[in-house]
Amino acid sequence: MINITPPREGLELQEPKVEQLMGKLRRLQQGRTVLEKEIREIKSVRDTLEKNLETFQAEAYQLEGIHKEREEMCRKLQLQCEESGQDAARQLKQNKASEELLEQYRCEIQQLKLKHRKRRMRFENQLEQLMEQHKKLHSVFAPERLPDELKNAENTKGQLLSAEQQKLSQLQTLDEELEKVKMRKPSDTGAAPTEQE
Repeated sequence: MINITPPREGLELQEPKVEQLMGKLRRLQQGRTVLEKEIREIKSVRDTLEKNLETFQAEAYQLEGIHKEREEMCRKLQLQCEESGQDAARQLKQNKASEELLEQYRCEIQQLKLKHRKRRMRFENQLEQLMEQHKKLHSVFAPERLPDELKNAENTKGQLLSAEQQKLSQLQTLDEELEKVKMRKPSDTGAAPTEQE
């Protein structure tokens, strides 16, 4: 701010010194440079956080799909085990092999569940941290980014739909294999353990 004293009677108006104006101009330019640098750094951090968030979301969807697939497989195997138990008198040999296979699947499913649970917990912690950081950066977001984010969301939706179709196809294949096992005649009991291996 320039302090101009009112002129006294008979005196001329005092103008601010050039040195004062130049000093203030330099300080304002330095402040502007610092602000521009901080803005660039904040934008860089925001972009990195957005990329990380997208990566974690994609991983979460993928893990959820794998988890559902394993649960469905476990349910089908349990149904198969129950049906085999009803025919224990006629198919003792086949039931023994099926139980061993079922135990192996259960162990694998438990291991996968534990692994997925750890990943999910780690992801949830990271997601909470990112959400907190994202809230702090919310004031920096501009409405001009909305079309790009909508486009990214559409791309992600397309990828998820494609992954869902693939999982549905795999589930249909498992259903067909289960139907084949159900339709197997009692005369095939001797060969059944070999086919399942």
